[in-house]
Amino acid sequence: MIEFKPVKNEKTVISIRLDTNLLKAVDDLSVQTDISRNELIVQCIEYALSHLK
Repeated sequence: MIEFKPVKNEKTVISIRLDTNLLKAVDDLSVQTDISRNELIVQCIEYALSHLK
């Protein structure tokens, strides 16, 4: 059996400015998916970066 080793991923606090309508869309999707706004934005960025051509 593989031993469990907890790892703390380093995170950096940033600030972004979003159009009001975009923020509302993000917040609405966050509520629908039951994840935090931050986690949703992180997942969207990861998805976008992994699908760049």
